[in-house]
Amino acid sequence: METTSRVGAQSAAPGARSPEGVPKARRTVDGYLRAPFPWYGLDEAFTGSRWLMQVGTSADGTVQHGSTGHGDEPAIRPEAIGAPAERERFAVVVTVAASPVRRSGDGTGVLDATTVSSAAWLAGSGLLAYTWPPQLDHSLRDDWLDQQTETAFALADDLGGPAWTTLSLPVDGVPMPFHYRESEFGWVLAGTTREGVHLGAYGRGMSAYGLGFAVVQDITSYA
Repeated sequence: METTSRVGAQSAAPGARSPEGVPKARRTVDGYLRAPFPWYGLDEAFTGSRWLMQVGTSADGTVQHGSTGHGDEPAIRPEAIGAPAERERFAVVVTVAASPVRRSGDGTGVLDATTVSSAAWLAGSGLLAYTWPPQLDHSLRDDWLDQQTETAFALADDLGGPAWTTLSLPVDGVPMPFHYRESEFGWVLAGTTREGVHLGAYGRGMSAYGLGFAVVQDITSYA
């Protein structure tokens, strides 16, 4: 895919968890503060809980993307802790720095440009990180996740395809077009802001049609 880079993305995928479903240690707010781009989250119309997830960095430590969470913190196997998946209400916003084709940090290769497809893939793979069909055991989950992640990657590379529709949502109060798709696991959307960063989002239990996005004025409020 010429528009979507997966370099380092899987290790820092939004919502990454261990195979047992236990949340990995979140990055501190320090990683977010090092970013050379603005972070986005849901706008002030959302009054629920807000929480940090993880940032993704390049080989030289430059922050390239990261996620902010809103609502209930989801579990991979909610039925195991008495919280049915349909009761979870959350939305995660993925902010991706816009970057041209560039040399890798160690100078040995070339990294793809980041585009709205990059945001779509990070959002799609992030949603999968919280999805575990109850009929699958641990030994089968990795194979399932690999297959579904490849599907999400292919879908992100075909934003004009039949799997996607167009949705207009406010970003800092200005309506902006987003690519949107639904699946049995939740919804995914992706677009680009006027500030030159790409936005992805995914969620479950909260309608994407009622969301609005805004620059996070104080990222420490999510910590």
